[in-house]
Amino acid sequence: MGSTASAPTSLAAPSAVSSAWNHVLLLHSRVENILATTLQRRHGIGLSEYRALGHLAASPTGELRMQELADKLGLNQSSVTRLVARLNAADYTYRDLCPDDKRGVYTVITEAGRARHAEASLTYEATLADALEEAGQADPRLTTALAALGWPGK
Repeated sequence: MGSTASAPTSLAAPSAVSSAWNHVLLLHSRVENILATTLQRRHGIGLSEYRALGHLAASPTGELRMQELADKLGLNQSSVTRLVARLNAADYTYRDLCPDDKRGVYTVITEAGRARHAEASLTYEATLADALEEAGQADPRLTTALAALGWPGK
């Protein structure tokens, strides 16, 4: 009986768009890891906690429904519940019931949460600028792409 296996075929090279997208994903991953590590080491908060505090601080009332926060962070309900529990335990937020809808739960930022976010914001901005600058030096194509997005560089 003869072999039914065919000779291996070579895969087509990725398209320019696919290649560019993969490059963006790699950049995103590297920058996110640097930001997460730096925020954790210097401020004791994770990247998701930092971003949650930012959304809450930016809210005119200092509060968001849990589902709104989940949507802004790109997290599912279960993940945002655990995130908010960590923020509550650190006294950066507290939970409040919606007065009009007793099923609705709000997360409210505290003064300690505002202060932690403000402190961490300086670190976040400096770390982000450094990480993007480093990435641009490693790959000049990124400098062009970042400039097209409005990043001024150093």
